[in-house]
Amino acid sequence: MTAAPPMTAIVDDAEWLAHRYDPGHDAFHFRRVARTARADVPFLTDLHLGEESAPVILRRTDCRDAAAGARAPLHFLFHSAYCASTMLAQALDRPGLATSLSEPVLLNDMVGWRRRGASPRDHARVMDDALTMLGRGFTRGEAVVVKPSNIFNPLARGALMLRPQARAILLHAPLRAFLLSVARKGMWCRLWCRELLEGYLADGFVQLGFEARDYFRQSDLQVAAVGWLAQQQAFAALLDWAPDRIASLDSEILTRDPVAAVAAAMGHFGLADGSTATADHPALGRNSKSGMPFAVGERQRDLAAAETAYGEEIAQVVGWAEAVADQAGIPLAPPAPLLTR
Repeated sequence: MTAAPPMTAIVDDAEWLAHRYDPGHDAFHFRRVARTARADVPFLTDLHLGEESAPVILRRTDCRDAAAGARAPLHFLFHSAYCASTMLAQALDRPGLATSLSEPVLLNDMVGWRRRGASPRDHARVMDDALTMLGRGFTRGEAVVVKPSNIFNPLARGALMLRPQARAILLHAPLRAFLLSVARKGMWCRLWCRELLEGYLADGFVQLGFEARDYFRQSDLQVAAVGWLAQQQAFAALLDWAPDRIASLDSEILTRDPVAAVAAAMGHFGLADGSTATADHPALGRNSKSGMPFAVGERQRDLAAAETAYGEEIAQVVGWAEAVADQAGIPLAPPAPLLTR
């Protein structure tokens, strides 16, 4: 078995991904993941990277001390699910300019620890160090764009407060497109929407006027719509809180003209102009989950097929959700768009 490098060598090398946080021992777990390997998987999870049987475990405070000094620019891509966020994150990975992290498990650990009762003070301290560990570029001056899982959205504002120089994009699918994606993905996706809502309720993230028993009376797609509405409500609040740092992006605009959207995203994050060679980026020509090539308009065709199969049910849920949004004062299209139609 090869001995692990010294701690400073691990902290200084972005290939050592800060993968997990163990609150019992106040330690970070690191695993080595090359940049090319990150580009080959949709998410930085054990399911896609493979199990790591021997992570390098370092005390959090030692990691913080070893990383003291200049930080790489750190930015965020928050999303509401089923909105081509993985494609956008992968397209923003440009050696020398930026590296992207797609749904690192370390931030999921921050969510779980907070739900289990971590004090706000302790949580903020560890979150600060977690962001430092994630915000390590492969080259000097290289920015880091983090795309958390959308279970992290209740913590988005806190993360932005810890990094006042960070900018963010709020990527969302329009309500109807979101529900079409949920419907066509079947039972497991509908169950995932219920699990997402369960977590959001535990986080106090849902402020729509429902009582707890109301959710038992809602259909799967109504539950999915409630989760979507909670995220739209939070996105609107974030845009109102820091309009100079945050922009929204519609997934249909992104998929219709990904070259323009990636260029606009790079401009928003203060990176070099993305117009050069953006169209040739491999992320724009493949399915971000399977890695298989796809044709232009594939997403729209999939949604049209779902419309044929589930259109009547979705129309009813959209009408219901629009009434809920109107009563709660939630904009169906967030303000401050990065691009317009």
